[in-house]
Amino acid sequence: MASFSSSLRGGRKRKFKSEINVVPYIDVMLVLLIIFMVVPPANSPSVINLPSAEKSALPPDDYIQIVLKPNATLSIGINGKNSVAPEELPNRNAVMRRLRTLHAEHPEYPVMIAGDRDSKYDDVIQLVSEAKKMGINRVGLATK
Repeated sequence: MASFSSSLRGGRKRKFKSEINVVPYIDVMLVLLIIFMVVPPANSPSVINLPSAEKSALPPDDYIQIVLKPNATLSIGINGKNSVAPEELPNRNAVMRRLRTLHAEHPEYPVMIAGDRDSKYDDVIQLVSEAKKMGINRVGLATK
């Protein structure tokens, strides 16, 4: 019997495999991937440090006011002593044409843009930019 068991066990010697076992490396890489996905970056791009502005002492006496409502309707008029009732206009091009005529009549009046809190930021900036392109140096934003 002894000869039978010895023939089963090892007439031949086992050869060692010379391959690298990559399973532990894959596990380590997956753990590192999960860690880098979960840990937030130190410098978050969503944080914006906006500049602070103080309220001006007194608003001007007479000024051209453009009102931008959240539903993107625009109106333009003059506030102050020589007030002109605001008229609602259908689009920005009509407002810019009306602003050009009001500025020609009253070149010393500054422009005040009153954008609603829920209106688009881009719309307000476009109004400021177009007024500056027109040659109006004093353009401001109305605040509470």
